[in-house]
Amino acid sequence: MSLKGKIVFITGASAGIGAATALAFAAEGARLLLAARRAGKLAEVASRALECGAAAVHSIGLDVRDHRAVQQTMDELPPEWAEIDILVNNAGLSRGLEKLYMGKVQDWEEMIDTNVKGLLYVTRAVVPGMVVRGRGHVINLGSTAGELTYPNGAVYCASKAAERAINDGLRQDVLGTPVRVTSVDPGMVETEFSMVRFHGDTERAAKVYKGIQPLTPEDVAEVIVWAAGRPAHVNIARVLLTCVQQANSLLFSRSE
Repeated sequence: MSLKGKIVFITGASAGIGAATALAFAAEGARLLLAARRAGKLAEVASRALECGAAAVHSIGLDVRDHRAVQQTMDELPPEWAEIDILVNNAGLSRGLEKLYMGKVQDWEEMIDTNVKGLLYVTRAVVPGMVVRGRGHVINLGSTAGELTYPNGAVYCASKAAERAINDGLRQDVLGTPVRVTSVDPGMVETEFSMVRFHGDTERAAKVYKGIQPLTPEDVAEVIVWAAGRPAHVNIARVLLTCVQQANSLLFSRSE
């Protein structure tokens, strides 16, 4: 299925997987609706997307944790951007790596508000229009953490388990419509993820990837675009992908 001219809405598009996904869809000639909190970085991605072949780009400063802002943003989209064809729910993060009984409540709230409630807010604002128009595809970013909990990561893992349940539930709820729903669940990907998790501790973040060649954001973006480009009658329910040195969220083979 050609993606040329399709309106693709990507949250968390200012860096990492979101930015790579924007550029990958740009190369297909899509029209990009990009949202993120960091306006400066988002503008850079928008400029690069146009260079890569995007038919048009419209950027939005948006915090998906703010339900009213999400709904208002969707309600106030220019008419030429209102009929979203593909939604990529990418905005997400992890904070902290402590035992549950020693975790910071503020970290928990940020993860749950972004990874679960933000996902719900954006989905609720976008999917009704897809159902009415009789076309659309929702692609949610999950994680290997959603299927197997690892020590000190209970809340983040719970948020990704919730993503998996929401993804599967939405796919059931749109049954009987042409709307497709996909979860793309990567393992270790080298992005700002660990820097964010460790609140800017570069040394600790670097240790996460030591001895491993992890996935790149482009690897994940390629899978997202592939899923979106399947024929209209084909729904890719879930893709689980890791680097070859990772078996699951617990088992790694690190080189010396």
